[in-house]
Amino acid sequence: MTDLSTLFSALGDPTRFAIVDKLLREGEQPAGALGTVAEVSAPAISRHLRILRGAGLIRQRVAGQQRFYQVVPESVQAIHGWTMDHATFWAGSLDRLEAALEEHDKK
Repeated sequence: MTDLSTLFSALGDPTRFAIVDKLLREGEQPAGALGTVAEVSAPAISRHLRILRGAGLIRQRVAGQQRFYQVVPESVQAIHGWTMDHATFWAGSLDRLEAALEEHDKK
């Protein structure tokens, strides 16, 4: 499993984020279909796909001369777990702040 900083770094680029988003929404896609996510050249899309593969966010399947891409579920689950852990922390912090403000208003 790739570390979270590598996953977030790969997703930090808008084109790569759009590629992963399309794969999450629509499932496995051929490389040609991923070129529609941004107005960049085919070689640029290939570089973005290589970075996403290197980060462990997507995997490639070869069928004849076509390459198909899909999201690696474990990577998305790792990101989800991290964000949910932090969402719980912030929700608890905001609840404590609200209680403190209410207590302050009572005084």
